[in-house]
Amino acid sequence: MDIVLIVIVTLFAGLVYLLRSAIKKQHKKISSVEYAVIIGYILSLAISGVGLLTHSSQYHEAVDPVDGACYLPFGGKHALSLFLYFVAFNCAVLAIWIKGRKIPPIPLVLALIILMLGTIISLFVLAQVSYHDTSTLSIYVGNEGTFYFIFTPIFCFCFGVGFIWKVIQEERETSCLRTYRNPTLNRINKLLSSKFDYPVWALILLVPFFLVITAILILFGQDSDSMAKVFTETSTWAFSQKMHPPILDHQGHYLCTVAAKGDPAVVKPLRLGKRHGNTIIVNRQLLIANAFEEILSDLSPILHRYVRSFYDRYGYNISVKINTVSASNLTYRIMKPLEYIFLFFLYLYYVEPEKKIARQYT
Repeated sequence: MDIVLIVIVTLFAGLVYLLRSAIKKQHKKISSVEYAVIIGYILSLAISGVGLLTHSSQYHEAVDPVDGACYLPFGGKHALSLFLYFVAFNCAVLAIWIKGRKIPPIPLVLALIILMLGTIISLFVLAQVSYHDTSTLSIYVGNEGTFYFIFTPIFCFCFGVGFIWKVIQEERETSCLRTYRNPTLNRINKLLSSKFDYPVWALILLVPFFLVITAILILFGQDSDSMAKVFTETSTWAFSQKMHPPILDHQGHYLCTVAAKGDPAVVKPLRLGKRHGNTIIVNRQLLIANAFEEILSDLSPILHRYVRSFYDRYGYNISVKINTVSASNLTYRIMKPLEYIFLFFLYLYYVEPEKKIARQYT
């Protein structure tokens, strides 16, 4: 998790610095539309970063969905290949956005090759993250997680198509105005201007360039088919071909911990109850909180799902740290104001609120 966060922050900061430096050096004026696109793209990267914080597990790892853990849409070992193309793609976009066709021929052709490859890869990434089968992760419902990842490949695809078209138009205008004394060269120039010159060369060199990059990646420990495995050696996503292990059994509810470990004179345990087939000690605070959760579930199932996910994710981490009587007593007292708020809503929505409370964990 820490490594993922470091990579996200480093990439984000690097792109922002590179963008700022390049614009400053070229004295380029940015239109309001370009500002909006840049902000949107940076936001898409930030949203993807948030997604990677919870979708960071490899297909062979058992996860606890209650803690918010889920599977990465890209095979971890092979992610270096995808990351390399992503960085190269952004550099190519930046170069052509700032300088257009005013780049030496060889770097321009390389930039166009990278744009073409990046555009194709963006389509595969978009297809991969557009479908997330969470049926095997019981706490999740529907196509969870796709929201985090779909925006960046959409931006990248639009960048690729847009900047390739930009070079085509600029090269066509330049070639049509260019003439040579030699009639043969002149005929070739006219032919190339009608065929868009540099993009044609980029298309011709696309496969050789891809093979060279693959060979370089192999030297860094990647497989020859890493660009395929980065999508297939995953679990629960569109191109996934791996099945994950059974999900981990979640260990509890932090208010259960409070009721069990607190001073009886303070937390006031009432009786034993059943939760997920396990016997637990319950107090009135726990019963009221669970009854309120049912109200939330009835009023807004979507809001309840997100609140429950947040509550379980952080509540479990809190429960692990509640190991003493004093810690349980303190947690009970901190929760008292919320308990009264929950009780107010129970008396507001139910005709017999105490019966609703008494039925919890029976």
